[in-house]
Amino acid sequence: MNFTLRQLQYFRAVAEKRNFGRAAQSCHVSQPALSVQIKALEEVMGGPLFERQARDILLTPLGRDVLDRAYQVLDSADRLDRFARDHSGGHRSLSIGIIPTVAPYLLPGVLAGLRTGDVSLRVQIRESRTEHLLSMLRTGEIDAAVLALPVAGEGLIEEPLFQDHFLLAGSQTRLNRLTVSPEALRPVDLKTAHLMLLEDGHCLTDQALEVCGQNRGSSQINMGASSLATLSRLVAEGFGLTLMPELAARAETEAVPGLHLLRFSAPEPARSIGLVRRASSQPEDWFEKLAQVMRQVGEEIVAETRA
Repeated sequence: MNFTLRQLQYFRAVAEKRNFGRAAQSCHVSQPALSVQIKALEEVMGGPLFERQARDILLTPLGRDVLDRAYQVLDSADRLDRFARDHSGGHRSLSIGIIPTVAPYLLPGVLAGLRTGDVSLRVQIRESRTEHLLSMLRTGEIDAAVLALPVAGEGLIEEPLFQDHFLLAGSQTRLNRLTVSPEALRPVDLKTAHLMLLEDGHCLTDQALEVCGQNRGSSQINMGASSLATLSRLVAEGFGLTLMPELAARAETEAVPGLHLLRFSAPEPARSIGLVRRASSQPEDWFEKLAQVMRQVGEEIVAETRA
């Protein structure tokens, strides 16, 4: 490599400031020193990077192409530098994936728990659906994922966190129309009800269909909502019924006036929420610490719903 990170930094500064003097000042070097480095970079790249006008500096076509790549290189270098400083200081940066039907309800408490417990983890969150998270996990884009268990595939280690029961959600009028008593309500009793579920691709939709003994082709099922928040508002207005995880129940009933919940008779349908990592990764103690915080927060949330 015949260019340096410093040359790219100077080049970026000139491109952003559009003035050699201001760029040199922002980089804490003299203007002649900066100009020498820019000239050296131009020689490596095979042409001028700037079009110098009387009162302005513009990027040449070559300069625009180089700038795009310079941003990528410098961004990667910054991330590597942060990683090195974190690691040497006893901190660990992690990228964690989490499904959308868990993220908004679990994350606030988990992030607060990590801070309060002085756990030396710096967590970056990636929210996506199960299939995409598993793909990112296998390719190393994320270090672990919070998913509904079990997950398919070899080479993965699952750590169960807590059980998340399903409740029946809808308007009071809709719930009153059920032909069975609340004490005997079972998911399979909903076959004639108008169910509203998340759009295809959400694991929660697959779980709801399974526990209700229904399939995607049923004319009584509307799968089009993109989030639990949307579903909550629709069913609260009487457009149908849906299955609501305990994890989301309190937040959604507080946010949506008119949303009512009904608990199924035993055995209650539920999903198992867990933390998943690659078997080939070296967990040290971060996996156990993260799982402990997530388990505590999740169990506290669902316990409040059951009280």
